[in-house]
Amino acid sequence: MTARFARAGRLAVLLLIAAGVQVTPAAAQPADTRATTAEAAAQRHDVVTWGASADRIGDAVNDRSYRLIVRTSVAGDDLRIRLSNAFGDRPLTFDSVYAGIQQEGATVARGTNKRLTFGGSRSVTVPAGATAYSDPLPGKLPAATDLAVSIHTSEASGTATGHSMAMQTSYAAEGDHTGEEAAASWTQAIGSWFYLDAVSVRTSSATGAVVALGDSITDGWQSTSDLNRRWPDYLTRRLRATTGQVKGVANEGISGNRVLADGAGQSALNRLDRDVLSLPGVRTVFLFEGVNDIKAHSGVTAQDMIKGYREIIARAHKAGKCVVGATVAPFKGWYEWDAAAESVRQEINQFIRDSGEFDAVTDFDRILRSPYDHERILPVFDGGDRLHPNDKGMQAMADAVDLKSLECSA
Repeated sequence: MTARFARAGRLAVLLLIAAGVQVTPAAAQPADTRATTAEAAAQRHDVVTWGASADRIGDAVNDRSYRLIVRTSVAGDDLRIRLSNAFGDRPLTFDSVYAGIQQEGATVARGTNKRLTFGGSRSVTVPAGATAYSDPLPGKLPAATDLAVSIHTSEASGTATGHSMAMQTSYAAEGDHTGEEAAASWTQAIGSWFYLDAVSVRTSSATGAVVALGDSITDGWQSTSDLNRRWPDYLTRRLRATTGQVKGVANEGISGNRVLADGAGQSALNRLDRDVLSLPGVRTVFLFEGVNDIKAHSGVTAQDMIKGYREIIARAHKAGKCVVGATVAPFKGWYEWDAAAESVRQEINQFIRDSGEFDAVTDFDRILRSPYDHERILPVFDGGDRLHPNDKGMQAMADAVDLKSLECSA
């Protein structure tokens, strides 16, 4: 034990004694008490409380600060963030990083903005293609907290990494304003998350998380911005209100994403390890993806899709996760719909429902389709383009998930 920590420990004891609390030195505690304390500490682990898939997001900018607003799902302490340079073509240094609680807009609640370190240092250089976790930040972080993560890069060039369609307002500023709690310098509102791709907390080892792996529907397109009305957000609210062990939710949707081919982001197969399996505390993968593969007239067959689903299932099971599969929702009326694509959709939905290869199934097709035309989305759930659900549709999707199915293990 260092002298600094020894002094801090003596001060804590003196404060407790002054408050009238009886303190028993650790050496004098019964052995079983010390063992119980150590056992309790060992029964905790990190769980992802927020996540967003990384992709290329334009050009990096010198001397730019970003104040990124994200909402937590599971409560815990010892917050850590993950910074991503996954799509950068050169090392990137973050020289100042803070985390605090959003008060309103770009304003951080007084006294909450705390500096994050990386291996004890105030800065971190992330190699091209890599990610980096911060050191734990002491203190409790409640569920449903609007967290403000502020980062600065003094020298940045090449390709920036981030998540384009955040459906959430964040903020940018010229120069380093990361340590400021006031909003005055944060004059630019932005709709993307830059460089931040995960936040985790430490909590009971019995607590787990689910990752929603998907496309623009999961990403929240056509839901209301800044109100957290994506279907994984509604699912988070349901999980918070129950006594189940799965509490964390990471939204790993990318607009336009496919299972098999790169394009709008890397394919689900190619990003599975980074965006899903590498996140801490994940118990379940919720796979809802495929419409972009079949509607693009690329010649993808049902058997191609089934092969891709099977690979995701196998890799997730090998990593000790279970997989819930969701049927592909109807999209007749969308400009790329045709009878051939519909036939493929019906065939892969039959596989998802009936093959028994998923650990559980959620039938989004049945929930969202019109009773008068099963190939179309129900008008009351339609966000306006015949493909993406509105807020009501998003909530109906989340309500359709059997929460017990998220507790399973592979």
